[in-house]
Amino acid sequence: MINDLTSFSLDYFSLIGKVAIVTGANKGLGQGYAAALAKAGADLFLVSRSGNWDETREIIEETGRRAVFFQADLANRDSVKQVAAECLKTFGKIDILVNNAGMILRAPLLEYKEEDWDTVMEVNLNSLYLLSQEAAKVMVEQKRGKIINIASMLSFQGGKFVPPYTASKHAVAGLTKAFANELAEYNIQINAIAPGYIATDNTALIRADEKRNTEILSRIPAGRWADPSDLMGAVVFLSSRASDYINGHILAVDGGWLAR
Repeated sequence: MINDLTSFSLDYFSLIGKVAIVTGANKGLGQGYAAALAKAGADLFLVSRSGNWDETREIIEETGRRAVFFQADLANRDSVKQVAAECLKTFGKIDILVNNAGMILRAPLLEYKEEDWDTVMEVNLNSLYLLSQEAAKVMVEQKRGKIINIASMLSFQGGKFVPPYTASKHAVAGLTKAFANELAEYNIQINAIAPGYIATDNTALIRADEKRNTEILSRIPAGRWADPSDLMGAVVFLSSRASDYINGHILAVDGGWLAR
């Protein structure tokens, strides 16, 4: 039976009473995701390899939400498994997981180092798989949960000079669908956000290259690089009740890049 359409309200987007894990949350997109979730009402368990939390802490404190900061190297599998355990110990539940942590190392294919391949794949793919698995165990018991993975334009395209990044982001899209297929019966939704070209530290060198910057802007119908704030609405939507019937979807937030 279809629900009464008059029952819908903006409360569907509220995250009050929810607990969210966000990895790579001390700067850039991760910081933006954390701020968005806090503004929507969630309490946060924030993870980063570095201990530089001052700016993120200030942003979250302004929202009045609770935030716990946890330092972990997600290239270490034992540390990855510890994240979910520590969040559960602190808050007693895990409602939302945002797998944002990632890295990119650039070099021509014929010169790419094996150790660099291994490092990128460990952080971008293996940590996402393991942390999602640990969080899903909790969510299955709760009979609810949201996992948001961070894909990329290179989940759809090949790129150049970043073979492990491209491989890992294609795999992130695949794992999003695979997890969604298995966990839907437990009222758990797994989706991904695929950011377009965002003005962050990771893209500083590209933006500084006048030729490359012009090439990129010429293909973006929106005519500009995105700011991390452009991703905030997407993460709240996919974390909230408003997206309960969306599962296994890769949401491109790209200013029209893929449509060009």
